[in-house]
Amino acid sequence: MEWGIRNRLAQLIQKDGRALFLPIDHGYFQGPTRKLEKPGETIKPLLPYADAIMLTRGVLRNCVDPVDTKPVILRVSGGTSVVGEDLANEGLITSIMEIVRLNASAVSMSVFVGSKYEHQSLINLARLVDECEDYGIPVMAVTAVGRELEKREARYLALCCRIAAELGARVVKTYYCSEDFHKVVEGCPVPVVIAGGPKVDSELEVFEFVYDGIQRGAIGVNLGRNVWQSEYPVAMIRAIRGIIHENCKPKEAQDLFQQVKAGKD
Repeated sequence: MEWGIRNRLAQLIQKDGRALFLPIDHGYFQGPTRKLEKPGETIKPLLPYADAIMLTRGVLRNCVDPVDTKPVILRVSGGTSVVGEDLANEGLITSIMEIVRLNASAVSMSVFVGSKYEHQSLINLARLVDECEDYGIPVMAVTAVGRELEKREARYLALCCRIAAELGARVVKTYYCSEDFHKVVEGCPVPVVIAGGPKVDSELEVFEFVYDGIQRGAIGVNLGRNVWQSEYPVAMIRAIRGIIHENCKPKEAQDLFQQVKAGKD
């Protein structure tokens, strides 16, 4: 592996082999979604606990202080919206020179396996890998499902992750599934991080699926809405960080959440 790729991956994946990525790129297709109306204000108290942030170039330029040294995963696919015909109809929206200018530690793009635009999104990933490898920049593939959340089962996710890795992605972001998630990870020859998906009903539910995913081989999470849409986002990210980097179990993470929420830690 080239020195530049290794160095950038080391910025993202910590010495314990784990990672906590904080995505705030949702506005590229959802607009000013709840709690991300002012992204800079939302992430300011969370940045100390994240290993990297994932966002678009527009939010990076306008909402993140350039003196901050937090690694950046730059979202470089888009071109569709929640009111459009098909969320899978994405293209590359950021050039390699822009990626370099913005000093990204990695880039991310979605692939939509099984959709009408499967071929388009997979070719986009392959071409992005070609360009980024020349500059030592790792690509994280996001196995997106659009509005079809029922696709989040192991056989489908394993297919998506393996294809993304075969096309050259250095990291894959995918959904957690309660059955056979280990098969998803075992079939993917590059590190896997867990996506959060829509906000769930309880904090403990998040802690349980994060913990289980780690036990089954994921290196960490790329979790957004279940953190910054929480009523206590700092307590939430600290508890999740406890699971990822301090080997907390779900109940221990819940206790930490309650302590931070009460201002006792």
